[in-house]
Amino acid sequence: MARLRSDLVVAAILRRAQSAGATAVLRRRGAGEAGAIFISVDRLDGHNDLYAPAPPRMNEDDDLVRRFDVILPAATPLEVNDRMAREVKFDSDLWWVEIEDRQGRSFAE
Repeated sequence: MARLRSDLVVAAILRRAQSAGATAVLRRRGAGEAGAIFISVDRLDGHNDLYAPAPPRMNEDDDLVRRFDVILPAATPLEVNDRMAREVKFDSDLWWVEIEDRQGRSFAE
């Protein structure tokens, strides 16, 4: 069984966020099949969290599930934008989802 396409995962994240009352937008469209997905969450209190693809975990039975780790917790919007600018230079095929949610949810579960 193959891993879900990035465009389908992003569509699911956007739909989950919007159905929960959060604002979610696609900041950058990446490669549909396998582009890396980044999620920035603006908690609307001056703090943002940036999630990136988690590295594969050893002894993990379900390697088809996409997992995310926080790489910038409680960052400023400028820090998130700077980090994403560096990520885009490294990987121009990445996706960037931006969510505004007072509860700080990434909707990536």
